[in-house]
Amino acid sequence: MAKQDKTIEYVGDSRVPAKRTPNVSPSYSEFPGKNEPFWPNFLLKEWMVAAVALVAYLILTVSHPSPLTDKADPTNTDFTPLPDWYFLFLFQLLKFPWASGDWVLIGILVIPGLMFGGLLLAPFLDRGPERRWTKRPVSSGLMFIGIISIVYLTWAAMDEHHRLHPPKEESAGHETPADPKPSASTEDPGAAVWAKQMNCQGCHGVDMSGGAGPALTAVGGHLSADEIKEVIVNGRGTMPGKLFSGSDQELDQLVEYLAGLK
Repeated sequence: MAKQDKTIEYVGDSRVPAKRTPNVSPSYSEFPGKNEPFWPNFLLKEWMVAAVALVAYLILTVSHPSPLTDKADPTNTDFTPLPDWYFLFLFQLLKFPWASGDWVLIGILVIPGLMFGGLLLAPFLDRGPERRWTKRPVSSGLMFIGIISIVYLTWAAMDEHHRLHPPKEESAGHETPADPKPSASTEDPGAAVWAKQMNCQGCHGVDMSGGAGPALTAVGGHLSADEIKEVIVNGRGTMPGKLFSGSDQELDQLVEYLAGLK
């Protein structure tokens, strides 16, 4: 029987083609620039840049030590803690009335959740093929809102902290004679009540010079006795209420004492 040449075509993706193309890297000769292998030429350059950056970082750490402050002292109630710079925007956010107090969950969960959730969902909300940021309003808008909000809140927290708590050397250089601070050693019974209020001293300072809370050295000059009592009992702004420890008589004595500070 004579043999006949036949051409067979296989249709489908399960057949192995007779002619295979070897796995050869494509040629980039038609593109401008110099061609070089990834290893070792390109990778060695990357390692060299990383080594230079690491040496520069080590030199900075040696030449400029960390600005450590005084050692921790649990008996110092005048110390005002401040979070690290990358948490300052959340720290400042909790100072607003609508994100603190009874609404603190909005400040610690809702607003940060919306911000970071929006950044995570940005690739899914804007799936257009455009590469220019001007033609991708949703993702670009979310990015700019997040960046501007974080930068502003971080700056506001640092600015407020430096204004209320200037460095020791700066405050010493501008020191001016002041009236003597109220002391618990006076004969006023309200001063003795104040000396026992550790919660109050933790924010306003032992000598009422201020800390996390405002100074009380002249609180009687802008608040009446009834207003002072209202703030102590129910709180105001970021200050919670019902922190006073003592009897009603001691509360009245403390209110009378604070109202007399003008």
